Amino acid sequence: MPDALELMAPCGMNCGICMAYLRDKKKCPGCRKLDPTAAVSCVRCIIRNCEALKACQSGFCYECAKYPCLRLRQLDKRYRTKYMMSMLENLEYIREHGLSAFVEKERERWRCRKCGGVISCHRGYCFTCGERPA
Repeated sequence: MPDALELMAPCGMNCGICMAYLRDKKKCPGCRKLDPTAAVSCVRCIIRNCEALKACQSGFCYECAKYPCLRLRQLDKRYRTKYMMSMLENLEYIREHGLSAFVEKERERWRCRKCGGVISCHRGYCFTCGERPA
């Protein structure tokens, strides 16, 4: 099982709840472990490939002088609207409480109450049993 940092994208996305990470076929290894066989959209991600991000010691966008940049604000708006989650809120939580606390909070938030599996933020159901939260 990958460690928490490997599953936290620089933008604040928890890759552990992403449908690309949870699916069985063409499984994504997470934003921090991408390889050339990953989806083109992931390999070419503007945020992941940002030069300013490479200078951030934490590896997260919140440390950047341009935070939050236009691209991150657009991504956040899309995720707030479509998936009821916020990259900016995630990043602020990590900055204020640390990565370990964030991982614990996410583990509980996205845990299936029926089987204990993981609910995908993109699909809204548990990838283990198919249960949809109420």
